Amino acid sequence: MSAERTSTHAPPHAGPASGPPEDDPALALHRGGKLEVVGTVAVRDADGLALAYTPGVARVCQAIAADRRLAYDYTWKSHTVAVVTDGSAVLGLGDIGPEAALPVMEGKALLFKQFGGVDAVPVCLDCRDVDDLVATVARLAPGFGGINLEDISAPRCFEVERRLQERLDVPVFHDDQHGTAIVVLAALRNALRVTGQALRDVRVVLSGAGAAGVAVARILLAAGAVDVVVADSRGVLFPDRGDLTDVKRQIADVTNPAGLQGTLADALDGADVFVGLSGGTVPEDAVAAMASGSIVFGLANPDPEVHPEVARRHARVVATGRSDFPNQINNVLAFPGVFRGALEVRASRVTEGMKLAAAEALADVVADDLSADHVIPSPFDARVAPTVARAVARAAEADGVAGA
Repeated sequence: MSAERTSTHAPPHAGPASGPPEDDPALALHRGGKLEVVGTVAVRDADGLALAYTPGVARVCQAIAADRRLAYDYTWKSHTVAVVTDGSAVLGLGDIGPEAALPVMEGKALLFKQFGGVDAVPVCLDCRDVDDLVATVARLAPGFGGINLEDISAPRCFEVERRLQERLDVPVFHDDQHGTAIVVLAALRNALRVTGQALRDVRVVLSGAGAAGVAVARILLAAGAVDVVVADSRGVLFPDRGDLTDVKRQIADVTNPAGLQGTLADALDGADVFVGLSGGTVPEDAVAAMASGSIVFGLANPDPEVHPEVARRHARVVATGRSDFPNQINNVLAFPGVFRGALEVRASRVTEGMKLAAAEALADVVADDLSADHVIPSPFDARVAPTVARAVARAAEADGVAGA
């Protein structure tokens, strides 16, 4: 189904006379924005006003002041997250700033609501310093049940997330890392079922050591992968490479058990799985050199590292980040259910166990419909978010991070 405007709110038509062409359907859809605030109670008379606002609201405030956990019962905190960005790494557009990032954050909030029943508020911050970002988000956090970090450039994103997790008692989830990782793991589990292999027995080569690449490497290792090789624009990561950042060095220390060096193409020779998370182009002869029955996930958008038509000449299972080919790796399969499950049990954080549970549940949605062209469900499969949410909630309870 195509996107369409459903709000009855008439968007304003302010702005300069000259600007982008309004015959562009994307611009037309976005005029006035994609979100509005709607009340959950109606105020029709003085008695209603006295309950919804003063003096009735004071009794609710006093109850929460006595036990702040009651904010989950008497405010939107139980079902609302903040979608936070500094606009430094937006989609494939790069550093475009907080104002230009707002349409993406609105879109994220829209997807939270449509696919997970979770309310979300876009928060675009005009600050880049890690200390400033952490302090600002921490000051905003009491009004939300969770924080979804979005489009913050690496390597700052790692420290921002880590420090917020340590400081806050609500889930902090950097979707560019963990949403991608969950969906990749789910799709790879099913792809390996198609090829008849086990995760512990295959060599996985990742192209990209940014936010997504690091998170995918970590979740694959946590899920039981043994032979994971990560490459960046300068080649394969290994501990003695002299130009590694702290994050890349940490990944190099726990990957590449064979001590491979050289280029991405060198690493792909004989590899079973390729996951592209960096852009660029992988030559066809490098894909052809992979093991028989290989798996190729070229996830750069809009131009995959390996075009699907090229990949299919050599690989058994092919996935992309695009919606016009089978097996779309789309983060919307993960984040709505992850937050819905975390909020339902008032989780204080998102644990590794919760991420692994989300990936397993997502993979299981495919069930008997599994095929080489169907290793991951559609975002429009109504089973996805509830299934992921249940698994995440159970894992939160098992990991001891569920609230009272």
